Amino acid sequence: MTINVASAEAVTQRSRAVTVFCASSPGNDPAFRAAATSVGRALATTKRALVYGGGSKGLMGLVSAAVIEGGGDVTGVVPDAMLKAGGEDDKTRRPDDHGAPVIIEEAGRENVKTIVVGSMHERKVEMAQRAGGFIGLPGGFGTFEEVLEVITWTQLGIHSKPVILINVHGFWDPLRALIRGAVAAGFIRENSQGIVIFIDGPLDRSQHASYDWGAAAMFELEHWGGAPPGFYRWQSDGQQASLGIEQS
Repeated sequence: MTINVASAEAVTQRSRAVTVFCASSPGNDPAFRAAATSVGRALATTKRALVYGGGSKGLMGLVSAAVIEGGGDVTGVVPDAMLKAGGEDDKTRRPDDHGAPVIIEEAGRENVKTIVVGSMHERKVEMAQRAGGFIGLPGGFGTFEEVLEVITWTQLGIHSKPVILINVHGFWDPLRALIRGAVAAGFIRENSQGIVIFIDGPLDRSQHASYDWGAAAMFELEHWGGAPPGFYRWQSDGQQASLGIEQS
């Protein structure tokens, strides 16, 4: 079903819902795909709703399929332009090989709630507003940007929600090094490093394809100690936070 505004039920589920950022492409290693399935299964098992980009291919499709298979709740948030174009495609395809686009409301996904928004910015706001935490799987430019934006919103105090990165085969190690470098250079407060939680999995990376990334992520969600105080006050006189993001 397709809806254009947040339902009351979705809003009440926000604190336990989890937004997952990941690729619409499958990646070139089975461990990436196994991690996506693991996260989806864990969300369904712990009865945490999934909020994601709405695609049915790549890692997006694997996460959502696992939640659906486990009887969990799934909400996809899709910009109108993508909906009209057929959905998000595998962005690693050649320019002359458009392939099969993601189909919204395809067979087997009839119960997925699809929220249509006007822009990519609205998409990110909608996804953040509905979730009590964020999980980042491997992905490309879009995933990087989404992860960094919600980290920034936590740092600034727009919301107070954990960001958990599934570090399959060290995929997120460059970001961790970048953060540490920025702390050392005096651009990020040292205590802000705790905003981002890296799940590294086994030291033996040959075990990453069979590791239960989802269970590890759920543990971190349940035991997150909270963010350091933000820089600004985004609410006054009972108004919602700037950008439409509610603090929780």
